[in-house]
Parts: sequence; C-alpha cells; structure tokens
Amino acid sequence: MTANKGYQAYANNKIQYASPAELTLMLYEGAIKFCNRAIVACEKKDIKEAHTNIMKTERIIGEFQATLNMKYSVAQDFDRVYSYLMERLIRANVKKDPEILEEVLKHLRTMRDTWKEVMRLTNNGMNTNVSKVEVS
Repeated sequence: MTANKGYQAYANNKIQYASPAELTLMLYEGAIKFCNRAIVACEKKDIKEAHTNIMKTERIIGEFQATLNMKYSVAQDFDRVYSYLMERLIRANVKKDPEILEEVLKHLRTMRDTWKEVMRLTNNGMNTNVSKVEVS
C-alpha cells in the first residue's frame, strides 16, 4: 500500500510541475495507452473494457479539441483531425472494431511523434521563435 501511495505522489508531482508541452505529450501517451487497451479488449470480446478505454481516448481527444486556440490557422487543421478521430472512435465503439482503433492509433502515434520533435526543436516549448520546423 505504501508503494502505491509513493507512486501516486510521484505521478501527481510529475503532472503538477510539467510544462504545457510535457502535459500535451502526456495526453498523447495516455490516448495511445487507452487505445491499445481498447484494441486488446475488442480482440478478447470484452465489450465493457473496450467501451471504457475508447471513452477514455475520446475524452482526451475532446480535451485537445476544447483547448485549441482558434486564433492560429493551424488550429482549424487540428480541429478537423480531432473531429475525424472522434468520428472513428465512435464508429469503433459501436462496432467494437479493432481495425478502426488501429487506424486511430496510427494517427495518435504520428501526432505524438511530431509533438516530440516540436518539443525537441523548441527546447520543450520554451523557444517559440523557431523560424522553420522541418519534420521528416
């Protein structure tokens, strides 16, 4: 029990002291984790577990959408991507279809990896004066 409390304190501190860029990365990691769990649950025909993890993934995508700053034109692009992912997650939840979830997972991993590169190029979001970002 004490080890669990220690881990919980560590996790809370990690979140509390994370930069906005690190929090975004944590959310991508969480969405990927829950999507993976949903895939496994679908394959095992565990409808309740699949639903629970798809909904967790949806809530994270919803949070990304809700926090977009629409004064930047790129936010509209992200909004369209997030809307598409939400549509696919809803369909995956109705059908309990692991193939749809694999598609969502692929997009989430790409977005996470791109975000990691942005963090690297901007010194964890601290240097926002990067004139040109080349992501391969």
